[in-house]
Amino acid sequence: MNKTTNRIALFVDVQNIYYTTRAVYGRQFDYRKLWQKLSHEGEIVQATAYAIQRNDEKQIKFQSALRHIGFEVKLKPYIQRSDGSAKGDWDVGITIDVLTSMKNIDTIVLLSGDGDFDLLLKHIKERHQVTAEVYGVRELTAKSLIDSASFFHGIDESLLQ
Repeated sequence: MNKTTNRIALFVDVQNIYYTTRAVYGRQFDYRKLWQKLSHEGEIVQATAYAIQRNDEKQIKFQSALRHIGFEVKLKPYIQRSDGSAKGDWDVGITIDVLTSMKNIDTIVLLSGDGDFDLLLKHIKERHQVTAEVYGVRELTAKSLIDSASFFHGIDESLLQ
């Protein structure tokens, strides 16, 4: 292959990254730092952040900041269950978008620790010859996801606010 630019598609499981960085570091992930890092590794041709819509001012401000960086923000309504738990799972939406993006992409970057994505990464590596990179908090990232990635990058202090 004689490619001059590494074409990158970036997919962010916002809830997963929010809760895992908060649990381990007590801090927030810095999406701007990640964007700068990836921009040095190639051209970000697609970037999508998947989040829950709660319509509170803090969330709206955060989503606006993501858009300003260059992300498309996809939202699902926040659903509070009767048992107190919440629902807002984007796994199928992320999977569909990753599979749809395969044309003209060299590298998929997934921000998540969710082991449900391991089969997706194995599939795109085998069938599409795409590099599959994962960023996640090592202590809270499924081993199966780490093992299925071409490269795993543990989120550390350098990518936090």
